[in-house]
Amino acid sequence: MRRRDFIGLLAAAAVARPPAADAQQPPRPRLVGVLMGFAETDPAAQSLVTEFTSELARLGWKSGSNLHIELRWGGGDVERIGTATRELVALRPDAILAQTTPVATALAHETHAIPIIFVTVSDPIGSGLAASLAHPGGNITGFTFVESSMGSKWVELLKEIAPRTDRLVLLFNPDTAPPLKFYLPSIEAAALSFSIKTSTAPVHAGDEIEGAIAALARSPGGGLIVMPDAFTSANQELIIALAARYGVPTLYGNNFAKSGGLIAYGPDFAETFRQGAGYVDRILKGANPGELPIQLPTKFELSINLKTAAALGLTIPPNVLALADEVIE
Repeated sequence: MRRRDFIGLLAAAAVARPPAADAQQPPRPRLVGVLMGFAETDPAAQSLVTEFTSELARLGWKSGSNLHIELRWGGGDVERIGTATRELVALRPDAILAQTTPVATALAHETHAIPIIFVTVSDPIGSGLAASLAHPGGNITGFTFVESSMGSKWVELLKEIAPRTDRLVLLFNPDTAPPLKFYLPSIEAAALSFSIKTSTAPVHAGDEIEGAIAALARSPGGGLIVMPDAFTSANQELIIALAARYGVPTLYGNNFAKSGGLIAYGPDFAETFRQGAGYVDRILKGANPGELPIQLPTKFELSINLKTAAALGLTIPPNVLALADEVIE
């Protein structure tokens, strides 16, 4: 073959080669699922998702570029959580962020392969999500919501701001709340030290809430602790309105003070979502979730609504006000 004919063949082959053969294909975007136990209509819950995605972006994972996020909402409803769980697992994401104990538990039952990072879970060991805090094992790790001793702090705060409290009711939904036995020892011990009688008010639907609060208000001295729960979060406006209507001093495990709740004490949710993003980043880069330790909360927030206190005829003691991270007037 003559030299110029050979060069011509090479040129023709170069023209015929598809451009994709020369250019390296960009890596596919990583897929991350997010299943929120709270309601989509909750502005605070929306802001938590924003904290999560913003922290991922800061770590180099940007939605629409190298990351795609599939977001679902449970709204404190067990059936809805189950449906959303199956939908997300069917997508085979690279990792799933699970908010609340019922969500993490549902995902744990649905998949043993996809990495799950939970936030706002109270008792991961007692709930069967992990073997230990230091070495979770399996495909699940994350960040706990509270320590078991938190219950005593709730009782102390409520007694300080409503000193006439001699009866205390715990409002929760057994289907969506963390196991009550996780909190009860510290709650009962603190209540006993103040000569307060305790009882529980399990509710399964929104129309059962008024009956529980009305029964508590039939005689003076009643106080209410609204347990941290996706169901109570989804019904926060109703609970706050009923507590005001019946004049019941109420402490919230979730921060409902901005919405009109009297007092709230618990961990900084925004911080745990940022930490959750950090674990997702590590898993997307190859870390094994079973080797990432479950972490306890490190930052707590006390919020007080002075307008609600005044409506209830309560004066917040100066020492409690001095501890508050947020005072709403």
